[in-house]
Amino acid sequence: MKNLADKLVIAISSRVLFDLSESHAIFQNQGLGAYARYQIEHEDQVLEPGEAFPLVQKLLRINAQLPPDRGVEVILLSRNSADTGLRIFNSIEHYGLSISRAAFCGGSSPYRYVRAFGCDLFLSTHADDVRNALDQGFAAATLLPSSRTPTESDEVRFAFDGDAVLFSDEAERVYQEQGLEAFAASEKAAAHQPLSGGPFKNFLQSLHRLQAEFPPDTSPIRTALVTARSAPAHQRVVLTLREWNIRIDESLFLGGLDKGEFLRAYGADVFFDDQQRHCESASSHVATGHVPHGIVNQR
Repeated sequence: MKNLADKLVIAISSRVLFDLSESHAIFQNQGLGAYARYQIEHEDQVLEPGEAFPLVQKLLRINAQLPPDRGVEVILLSRNSADTGLRIFNSIEHYGLSISRAAFCGGSSPYRYVRAFGCDLFLSTHADDVRNALDQGFAAATLLPSSRTPTESDEVRFAFDGDAVLFSDEAERVYQEQGLEAFAASEKAAAHQPLSGGPFKNFLQSLHRLQAEFPPDTSPIRTALVTARSAPAHQRVVLTLREWNIRIDESLFLGGLDKGEFLRAYGADVFFDDQQRHCESASSHVATGHVPHGIVNQR
């Protein structure tokens, strides 16, 4: 029996892979019937790339360097029906993307198939689907519109916020409820106590396993922690990653500075953060996924 256990499995919605803004506007303004007719009438018209297209293209290129049972598997999870989704697969074929597995859910939420496919990450533009996947314990993010230019390098660069993304929001709760001074004192006192894992811990571990398939100086994947923390609150983060035995290539402790310019300098292909304001700032520089998790998103 085939399974994808030895692969990095990324699930994406059709609206993050391709630019479906025109047909989505028809759906919103004229309803499902008009949308279905439009997609069928234009099924031979190739769709333009969407926000996640450059990332997907880079990830799939990694497979050329690995055996068939390793590498990256990209799954399409779509609210389209198979009928209206034919245009999407025609566009996938046009661009030469090796995507063969999909769930077309005919208007229903596709998040329930994240577990069935064994996905490590789910990217969508539908915030409710993302929240549901997070509630089920999977890494998931709502990809925001971005004005950035994709990087030219074949290297895939992921960037992550720390609290409420890689780590739990236990420290963020202290900051939000008691302020910066209490946060700094709490983190200093707990410096040697590892943080609990956040929604993206398992995804980072999966990236780490894929990186281990390559010599350290030739890996096609690079990771970065980009956090508002600064010294001395950095110590707990460093020791937590050491406890987890997870490699992270770059760590930026910005002490509250705006993250956008640093993400651009790093050359991130995608950045994940739990705070909407940070995401909106970063999206002018890099592709950005909002992770609606933790205390900030409960308000």
